[in-house]
Formats: sequence, C-alpha cells, structure tokens
Amino acid sequence: MGGRRWGTLESVGERLTTMRRTPHEHAEHYELISGWGGQPVRARQVRTSDLERATRGAVLSRGLGRSYGDSSLPPSNHPVVVNTTLADRLLAFDPDTGLLHAEAGLTLRELFEVFLAQGWFSPVSPGTWNVTLGGMVAADVHGKNHHVAGCIGEHVTRLTLRVADGRVLECSREEEPELFRATLGGMGLTGHILEVELQLERIPSPWIIAEQLRLRAIDELIVGLERSAHDWPFTVAWVDCLARGAQLGRGVLIRGRWAEPEEAPAGVPTPYRRPSVPWTMPDGLMRGPLMRLFNAGFYAMHRSSPRARIVHPQAFFYPLDAIAHWPRLYGRRGVTQYQCVLPRAARPGAARRVLETLSERGGASFLCVAKDCGAEGTGFLSFPMPGVSLALDLPIRDDTPALVAALNERVIEEGGRIYLAKDAFTRREHFTKMEQRLKDWRSVRDRWDPTHSIRSAQSERLLGNAQ
Repeated sequence: MGGRRWGTLESVGERLTTMRRTPHEHAEHYELISGWGGQPVRARQVRTSDLERATRGAVLSRGLGRSYGDSSLPPSNHPVVVNTTLADRLLAFDPDTGLLHAEAGLTLRELFEVFLAQGWFSPVSPGTWNVTLGGMVAADVHGKNHHVAGCIGEHVTRLTLRVADGRVLECSREEEPELFRATLGGMGLTGHILEVELQLERIPSPWIIAEQLRLRAIDELIVGLERSAHDWPFTVAWVDCLARGAQLGRGVLIRGRWAEPEEAPAGVPTPYRRPSVPWTMPDGLMRGPLMRLFNAGFYAMHRSSPRARIVHPQAFFYPLDAIAHWPRLYGRRGVTQYQCVLPRAARPGAARRVLETLSERGGASFLCVAKDCGAEGTGFLSFPMPGVSLALDLPIRDDTPALVAALNERVIEEGGRIYLAKDAFTRREHFTKMEQRLKDWRSVRDRWDPTHSIRSAQSERLLGNAQ
C-alpha cells in the first residue's frame, strides 16, 4: 500500500461489535420469489439470523436471489427455503493478513463499503455486489480477473456447513477436502453454508485505471481479450450480437487494473445511487430495430485506440447494478441469461459459431459479455475452464427452450459447458453430456446426502431426485 492509508479499521470493529439485528430474529410466510430472471414461484421463505437453527431439515438456503434461473428456488413438492440475509455478521478480521471470517448472509456490497477504504477488497468480484458470501461460494463466482485470480473458491480457506444429517462441521482443503471441493460451485446442494472464511486482497488504492477500445468482429475481440490478459488483471468485452455479416460480434474491449497510490485521486470513492426502472415494461421492448440502433451508437462512441482513465470501482466492477431493477425492461415474461465457456483447445472460431447459432435461430441478445478464462478451479463443478466465456441475455419467449437447446448442442460440439448460476432451461441430457466431472461430484453429494434432502428446482430438473 506504499504507506498510504485511507482511514482506520474502526468501521470493521464497529461491525464486529454492533449489529443491526437481534440474535434470534425470525419470520416466515408464503410469498412469490424468483431468480433475477423474474419467473416467480410461490414458496415459504424463512428469514432468520439463526441459520444453525433454521436450516435443520430445510430443503435449501437462499441469499439475495441473483441467480437468473431456478438454482435458488425450492422444488414444487417442498416450497420452503431459508433466507440467509439476516445472518450477516463479521465474525473476525485480521488487519495484518486480510483474513475475514463472516456469516454466509454478508453481502459483497457490505464488503465494498467496509473494506475498500481500508485497502482491502474481495479477490474475485462478479458483475453485481448484491450477492451474499454464501451465494458466491455456492456458485463459485468468477470475475473479470479469472485469468489471474481464478474463482472465489481459490481464496476461501474454510467453510462451516450444516450437512443433511443435521451435523454442523467445518471443511477446508485439509478437513473433509472432498466435501469442500464439492461445495465450491455445488449450488448449495452439499450442505447449508453457514459461515465463510475468505482471504481478502490488499490493493494499492481504491481506484481503477481502465482502457476501452472497439474491435471490428468477434474473432478480433477474442484475440484482443487473450492478448490483454498478459498485461491487465481485469479484462471483459461487450459484444454486439445484433450486428450482421462480417461485423457479427463486434464490440468494446474493457481492461483495467488497480491504480497505484501516485496515480489515484485523493479521497475514497463512495457508493452512489443509480436510476431505477420503476415498473415492468411492455413485452418486446428489448428487441428489434431500437436495440440495433442503441448497439450501433454504443459501438460508435468508443475509440479504436485505447485511452487510460480513472474509473470509480463501483462502475467498473458492478455494471449489472448500473440500473436498479433492470430485468423489468424485459417485460412480464422476464429474461434468462445463457452463459457458456468454450475451451481454448476448441477449433478456431468457436465463439463466432455460437453467435451464428443464436442468429440463425432468431435469438435476440441485447447484451452479450465475453471474458477470458484461466485454469479450471478447485470446485468439482466450478464453471470456467481455459478459454472464453460468453454470457447472453435472452428475453423469455415461447421458443426460448428450443433456442437454449440449440445453443447447448453447439457448446457440446465445441467441448464447452454452461454456468449453473445462470441456467433456467437446460435439459438433463445436455447437462450430463457437457459436464464430465459430474460423476465425481455426485459421489460426494450422495455420500453426505443419500436421499437428496437438500435440493432445488434446478437440481431436480438437471439431476433428478433420490426421493
């Protein structure tokens, strides 16, 4: 940190001793809940600060519900979930090493607000800060720096779980290592995550230096991502899926790094409010000529040569939070996100072929994001592999299941796989074909939960159920 500090750890101490909730606050009632994609189900959601008590016999734990599909929704024959967001205590923090111990309901936004000004930050950050530590572990989230930092599970040192038989135990790389690996990216199906021990990253300043440049087509964009990964810890690309012909997949490459103390502005970046979509928009708004016009304008406003500038970390890391309640733009039927990773060993042009499949099927993705991925993670079902990931926002229509099936067939042919935290429509046979590690993961789950008493709507769709 070059001797520079932006405050003290008093705010951390305050969070360790003064909490906003009572020790046994408890509430439960039936309500409509959904993932971020906006497809609601009626369920009883138990909200409590006492996770150890509430998860006894519960079918699933759920945080802020930022998975797009049904991974945080209960099965229809047992519509009860435990909401973890009231269990959000900072239990311990070592200011010398950055080792954090917290309850599973602590949010990434709270980490940002408490630790950024002290010179610490989450080593991995997804595209939203409205996610809990437990949710981050369950999905083994990745960020713009996967090529250098891997998934969040690579930085988790210990977990406290309530497993299916009711026991509360700790697991790590040394204690119950197979259970630990199966929980990273296991979508909450190996046990209820109660507490997380996470190694934070020391940062030189709380500001980001970023560059943006436009590139003419998807193949050029993928090469730009791979080359930028050698020099930049954070890389991502916005992709125009609505362009046609030679311009298909043109986009804007964004790369960044933490600013050094001598480069950073004085002061600390404070969280700021963003506009909100006040109501659900009419169906069809995010399709057609209007979106092509928007994409063309966004592409044109960027330069073909990079220019470095200081960027607020909130804007850089959390584009999904730029507009509150943005899924309302997709109408009453909601949105799904299709995210796949295509291995670097695939034939050249794999990303283009996926976009061509989307275009041929009449799919309209207003937003597509590409990331460069590094080594496969510790988790048995961790999503990334060396290659490129594509994340496509798709308005839900009558033909969406068929479109997802066609994309899955293409991804299987390319040797890739999908991200469970985004999935809502994949069929069991497709998931089984693309996930070669499933047998090992299932053997661990079956050993700890032979009747699959911990399950979700997604797990029954993709894996079936032992009961």
